[in-house]
This record gives sequence, C-alpha cells and structure tokens, in this order.
Amino acid sequence: MAPVIYALIGPSGSGKSHRASLVAVDKGVDTIIDDGLLIHHGRIEAGRSAKREATRMAAVKRAIFEDPDHRAEVIAGLKTINPDSILVLGTSEHMIDRILAALNLDAAPRHVIRIEEIASPDERRIAHYVRRTEGKHVIPAPTMEVRKSFSGYLVDPLRFIFRKKGLQVEVEKSIVRPTYSGLGRFYIADRVLSSMAVHAVGEIPEIDRVLRVMIQSTVDGIIIQLDVILKSPRHAFNTLRLVQQQVRQEIETMTSLNVLAVQVEARRMAWDE
Repeated sequence: MAPVIYALIGPSGSGKSHRASLVAVDKGVDTIIDDGLLIHHGRIEAGRSAKREATRMAAVKRAIFEDPDHRAEVIAGLKTINPDSILVLGTSEHMIDRILAALNLDAAPRHVIRIEEIASPDERRIAHYVRRTEGKHVIPAPTMEVRKSFSGYLVDPLRFIFRKKGLQVEVEKSIVRPTYSGLGRFYIADRVLSSMAVHAVGEIPEIDRVLRVMIQSTVDGIIIQLDVILKSPRHAFNTLRLVQQQVRQEIETMTSLNVLAVQVEARRMAWDE
C-alpha cells in the first residue's frame, strides 16, 4: 500500500523546513523528505542534503534526486522504513511531482499544504530576511544527527514545545549555513587543527609532549592521529583515553568539525631520553 503524501509547498526561504516538524506532528507523519534527505523519527536514514552542494543548480538537482546513486539510496531507505505517510517539501507542485516520480511515489495519494496556510506574511518575510542576510537554513532533524552529515558547518540546535490536543511534544531542529551561501566559505587549515590538538593535550599533566599530529580529512569529517611521549607508564591506558576525549572535545567545540576518530600512540616514556 502506497504511503499518504503530504506536500508542503513554498518559495525558497519562506520557512518550509522550519515549519516541517510542526506539520509532521500535526498530521501524525513520522517521515520527512527535505532537500535530498530522508528523515524518519528525527533520524537521517538516507540521502545527502542539497545544502551541502557548492552551487544553487547542484542543490536543486540534489533536492530532486537526479543522481542515480543518491536516488537508489533513498528508495532503499523508504523500503526499509516502509512509512504510512510522508511529508515532502518543495518550492512548487512541479518540484513535488519530480521528487515523487524519482522515488517511485507518484501514484501515492497526496494532500497539498501551502506555506501561506501555516505562516503569516510577517513570518515569511522574517524567514526570507534571515536566509538572505545570514545564509541560515533549517533542517528538521536533531543537531546530533545533522552534525554527522555537516562536518565543518556551523550547526546550532533549535528546540521548542508543540502543543496539540492537550499533549506536549518537544521538537528539535537544526540551523546550518550551506556552502553555496552568498556570504562565502571558510576553511580551517590542518596546521590550525594540529595546534588545537597540541593545546588540548598540553592540559594533561601525564603527557610529556606531542611528537606528531596528522589530520586526515574526509567528506564526513576528520581523523586525527597523534604520537605522544608519556611521563610515566602508570595509568597509561586511561591517559591515552583522556587524550582522545580532550582532543575530540576541543576540535568539535571550536570548529564544528565532525571528528570521526582520534588515534593516539604512546611512542615512548620521557625517562627513555
């Protein structure tokens, strides 16, 4: 049986993603398709966000699932979760049609909700102003989920309480700034990350010094490798684990990068020198 489709339609920057979680709760929908992502119960199950693309044209193509591998991944995700209903976001009915056709959902019954029905003119103007001046976008998923897919982006949580028929539902969304924003890009050099790692380790008294830091960058985040000299073999395992924790916390807090792993090796003891 095909899932029931709710289509939320509105111009870019009108606040669709901001309102998506509210609409989903109101309609009893637990699955959202937004800008190339398949989100189920607040978890990103499949896809790649259009907000990660380098150009607006690439973002549009990503949002309508033109890439065969991307499309196949999301179709497989839909088969796995098998939702009863789905909220699909788009800028027009034509865009919704293309998304549904790409995902083999074009035969599903649908209900159209326009942003004008759920957001006032002032609210839409504010959403457009924030998009234009600050380059911010909302993703209807918790920050911990979004950070996995948006390494290096500034991601902030947005939480609020939604009340419906006497029930209180806590909803968390995430605010990100995409790379194709006209406000420009930022880069963090490996030497800066290395300096941060050395600084974090310097606060651990059991470490004599850091010999080497290597940074491996991937699309999903970074892997940090450190070679250190211990002052003593006492509690060596706990000390190295503390190094991992300190370095991860420092890098993620200061840069918003997703640290996939911190690999630490004790090369020798200080007394060997």
